[in-house]
Amino acid sequence: MSGPFASRITRAPRAFEPERGAEAAAAFADQPPEVREVLEGAAGCSPYLKGLMEREADWLAAALAGPPEAALDAVFEEIEALEGPALGTGLRQGKRRVALLAGLADLAGVWSLEEVTGALTRLADLATHRAIVTLVGAEIARGKLPGAGAGDEKTGAGMVAIAMGKMGAHELNYSSDIDLICLFDESRFDRDDFLDARAAFVRITRRMTALLSEITAEGYVFRTDLRLRPDPAVTPVCLSMEAAERYYESLGRTWERAAHIKARPCAGDIAAGERYLDRLSPFVWRRHLDYTAIRDAHDMRLKIREHKALHGSRKLEGHDLKLGSGGIREIEFFTQTRQIIAGGRDPELRVRGTVVGLQRLIAKGWADDAGPLIDDYRAHREIEHRVQMIADQQTHRLPANEEGFARLAAFMGRDVTELRADLSARLDRVAGITEGFFAPGSARETPQLSDAANEIVARWPSYPALRSQRAVEIFGRVKPELLARLGRAANPEEALVHIDGFLRGLPAGVQLFAMFDANPQLIDLIVDIASTAPELATYLSRHSGVFDAVIGGGFFADWPGVEALTSALAEVLAEED
Repeated sequence: MSGPFASRITRAPRAFEPERGAEAAAAFADQPPEVREVLEGAAGCSPYLKGLMEREADWLAAALAGPPEAALDAVFEEIEALEGPALGTGLRQGKRRVALLAGLADLAGVWSLEEVTGALTRLADLATHRAIVTLVGAEIARGKLPGAGAGDEKTGAGMVAIAMGKMGAHELNYSSDIDLICLFDESRFDRDDFLDARAAFVRITRRMTALLSEITAEGYVFRTDLRLRPDPAVTPVCLSMEAAERYYESLGRTWERAAHIKARPCAGDIAAGERYLDRLSPFVWRRHLDYTAIRDAHDMRLKIREHKALHGSRKLEGHDLKLGSGGIREIEFFTQTRQIIAGGRDPELRVRGTVVGLQRLIAKGWADDAGPLIDDYRAHREIEHRVQMIADQQTHRLPANEEGFARLAAFMGRDVTELRADLSARLDRVAGITEGFFAPGSARETPQLSDAANEIVARWPSYPALRSQRAVEIFGRVKPELLARLGRAANPEEALVHIDGFLRGLPAGVQLFAMFDANPQLIDLIVDIASTAPELATYLSRHSGVFDAVIGGGFFADWPGVEALTSALAEVLAEED
């Protein structure tokens, strides 16, 4: 949608401090009344926006006269032209203007959530790229980057910044850190030049971080975090791509796989970054249905809560909207974990954005209960933006008192009682859906067994499928349910003997046991098979990948009838012809 700012306003904040709002709006007397209402409400709720409006008054008046998209593009064009000593000051001016324009477009309903976060992410991409290009050029000019010549700085001379997290997914909020992994393509350099090249890229990365992060009289651009790189306690701030690949192939953990769902080359040598992520794809996306990710993600959730002291009952005052129960991170974990489970088999699930990820999962039948999470995610992000926008603070906590909630409600143009009720309901709903996925319930107690059955079960720890501690841990959650369902078989003792054969024949257990843990209906299935078709159970112990097809399709749907199956078979055969 295009058109002047004023013609697209759909809402406006109320000034929590009317005098401050009126003071700021007075400088924009020539603006239409609906624009002045937005400006007054924004300044009357946010000291940060009020300060930006006063500092950038002339620019803002011109920007509001036309489409905000045109004003945004003009800012980016100015940043593209920045060089040398002017870069730091120019980037900070650009940050002020983009933050102000995006904030007002957000508050006025002129831009959607995706347009707001997209504008902030474009700024972060461009700022990072200009910093790399400028600093690489300086190293080349000093003769400190072996083998690089004039013009190589345009692509970072092989250096690339990989945007992670919200930046990678084009989801930056107002006070986000930018999470970057900085790498260089070692194949561009002779072996004898490797150490000198790495030293140069380490210097560039440190200077880039300072250029973006340092607070000056002009403000700052983005706080920059490099700690998502492999083993950050011992590795340099810029690694060779080969070193990073070796780390992920041998030591990469589930959380690092999930983090790379959103990974995106954003600055420097974009083409080299794309090739690097293509090579890393087998690490991120496994060919089998990977249900071990559920337990890993759940453990991570618990560690975050423990570290941030987020246990206990929830109350709105001071609640962490990002990391707390029912918050943004719960929705992101829910989405990314399901993507990790099934994305190796279905490339259409390999998307970076949280909302589009949920939409794909729902469409593919992997998250039938997740529809409300899309609306809740958007609502949570909108509140998060307001909380951060008040004073440009990197916070995700809701106000700690009644006055703070009254300010937040005014900032959103909502009634405070209605806002609190709506927020409580959303937090409860998100917690219910996500907790049901990650921790669906406590395991039942192990049932009493006969002496003969106990002798069989006692052998299980010696089987190959249970040789790892991880397999033992997961099977410990599955075992009581398995034994309980065996007890309900027509001939429990015989069924146990066949299940014993199934377990004995498994070459490995972690993935299959995790699948049983997440899909208890599979336990019923394998018990039924062991009871009625033991040879099939033996086959499945050697070909457990068959269970992927059971989970990934409509195996457990209602019986369609012979006629429907005949018709479906005919369609398949016709396609083959």
